[in-house]
Amino acid sequence: MNTILSIKDLRKSYAGGFEALKGVSLDIKEGEILALLGPNGAGKTTLISTVCGITTPTSGVVTVGGYDTQSDFRAARQMIGLVPQDIALEPFEKVWNTVRFSRGLFGYGKDNAKIEDILRKLSLWDKRRSSMKELSGGMKRRVLIAKALAHEPRVLFLDEPTAGVDVELRKDMWAIVAELKAAGVTIILTTHYIEEAEAIADRIGVIDKGELLLVQDKETLMSQMGKKQIEVTLNEPIDSIPDSLSDHRLSLNGSGDVLVFTYDTNAERTGITTLLNDVAQAGLVLRDVQTRQSSLEEIFVNLVSGEPE
Repeated sequence: MNTILSIKDLRKSYAGGFEALKGVSLDIKEGEILALLGPNGAGKTTLISTVCGITTPTSGVVTVGGYDTQSDFRAARQMIGLVPQDIALEPFEKVWNTVRFSRGLFGYGKDNAKIEDILRKLSLWDKRRSSMKELSGGMKRRVLIAKALAHEPRVLFLDEPTAGVDVELRKDMWAIVAELKAAGVTIILTTHYIEEAEAIADRIGVIDKGELLLVQDKETLMSQMGKKQIEVTLNEPIDSIPDSLSDHRLSLNGSGDVLVFTYDTNAERTGITTLLNDVAQAGLVLRDVQTRQSSLEEIFVNLVSGEPE
């Protein structure tokens, strides 16, 4: 896949010396979904705003489809769709006109069929003659998404698009994301719903304090940094782990009936077979055995807190 968005040593400083972005570099391939994770104030929105031309960078270069966002702003911005966090819509304007205006704003001709298709997919068709002030917060969020899609962008930024919205909108949103990805649209997503990133992203980026800590293929990230554990449920609780099991990396849950064993899936030998044999030799009766993989949320928390896995 070709690189459609290239960010090189992007920096943003404000008066007083605060550095919101500290030399961020990132290449994003055409047609991929990148989830950008980070705590509040990490620099996610500043990064998106700078790429989209809303904020002027202190230094660095950003190109979209080969167009420099500074010297070829109009051409670069035409390729970008943005769904911002904040809802800012003209309260007395109708839904239909709001979305149609966005298409014209980027120099595209009238296409009522395209606007209708977008509104129907976002369950806004029945609201097309309603003014913004008549809509609920969730419906207004749908209008923002429709506006971002009206000019058929090749790169779509979704800045917390489902924050505080209903389950139905989330479902509609991710259905549209899957359709756009199939059509080759590149999607950059910021979200606090880490399970969404885990479900739909191709790659995961983690940003904190203006620095990009890593960008990694989702599966590779979870394989390299995630722990795998086996939980051995005992038939009867025990007060402590027997001395004969001290060589194993075991912990005991609060109720004393589950032994937790952490192991490396990439190791030549996991030690599971030996563990189960030793558990039986210690006279402990097993009731159940389950395995679990560290979630992306656990990996993310460890990364931004600086704690080792």
